Amino acid sequence: MKRGFKIALAAMTAAALAAGVAQAQMKTIAIGTGGTGGVYYPIGGALANLLSKNMPNMQATAQVTGGSVDNLKLIGSGQSEIGFSMADAAVDALNGEDKFKSGKVPLRTLMVLYPNIMHVVSIEGTGVEKMADLKGKRVSTGAPGSATEVMAFRVIEAAGLDKDKDMKRERLSVAESVNALKDRKIDAFFWVGGLPTAGVTDLAATPGVKIKMIDHTEVVAKMNAKYNNLYSPAVIKAGTYPGQDKDNQVSAVWNILVTGDKMSDQEAYDIVKLIVDKKADLVAVHQDAASFSVENQIVANTPVPWHPGAAKFFKERGAKM
Repeated sequence: MKRGFKIALAAMTAAALAAGVAQAQMKTIAIGTGGTGGVYYPIGGALANLLSKNMPNMQATAQVTGGSVDNLKLIGSGQSEIGFSMADAAVDALNGEDKFKSGKVPLRTLMVLYPNIMHVVSIEGTGVEKMADLKGKRVSTGAPGSATEVMAFRVIEAAGLDKDKDMKRERLSVAESVNALKDRKIDAFFWVGGLPTAGVTDLAATPGVKIKMIDHTEVVAKMNAKYNNLYSPAVIKAGTYPGQDKDNQVSAVWNILVTGDKMSDQEAYDIVKLIVDKKADLVAVHQDAASFSVENQIVANTPVPWHPGAAKFFKERGAKM
């Protein structure tokens, strides 16, 4: 009996040690996403699930954040390993400019994702029909820590308005902006995201509300002259949102998935391979993931240097990089 007890005890000890080693080898990574009313968050959650289920010894979690600026700062401080970002905010972080004057963030591109579309949203009864009508109005320019705020300021400037003098400015997330507009606490809001954005859909589907999408494609040339051709004209097609009865002429910038300079080449290679091979799982969560294509992985779509592991994979798949 003593001998049997010793064997059982040894087996239990070995199992515990093995479990301890496995736990020690488990790598936890955080993915910076955005607010719950946008597109980064659901796609980021789906990506975390994908990595956790398919990458050996990896547990990934999606973080709710203010958006691109927060995500880039989290990477810079080592609090997250991967983040969603708009290209304009990312290049500011890389160069230590604007909201990143306290220090450069050594970023690398993992993947070009999808175009981020600038929405300038109002509703009937506010008097906002065009960009010039924002003067004297109550306007949300996006949450602190978001790339919405970065791009909104540039759109406002290119439209010949002063963000501080010409409007009463609020700093709300898309979900908060939608509620504030419903309650007539603001007259319009800026939001940059994928199509359709859940929060904007919610606003447009509200009984008694007629959504107004403000055209602003004319600002793109001025923005590009100052910000090195990061932006492009785009269209939010009629019917994208309930009650939207005409095309909305807008501006856009690419979204990219970024990491710091510490991720190994093999890990970066494996992550982007998984995203490409399992893209259907992400598209099932949000249709913007359909843009996660090899064809979009070109230098022109990201101002941030490629991670060598990611570049190796995409070149193998035929990307013209």
